[in-house]
Amino acid sequence: MKNEIRVFRAKHRINQDELADKLGVSRQTISAIENNKYFPSLELALKIAKVFGCTVEELFSLD
Repeated sequence: MKNEIRVFRAKHRINQDELADKLGVSRQTISAIENNKYFPSLELALKIAKVFGCTVEELFSLD
């Protein structure tokens, strides 16, 4: 699975710590998701999309 979280963070000028705080997860979780070492639950994926005002499909796609 591919994700665009790093791109969306850059567009919104949010660092990993800030995004993690908004989502109630650790910075390491955000890093692991961005580096495809961890795939978020549906609930977390929906929360990330809500933070960025986009759809889950805009953030995540199959390789």
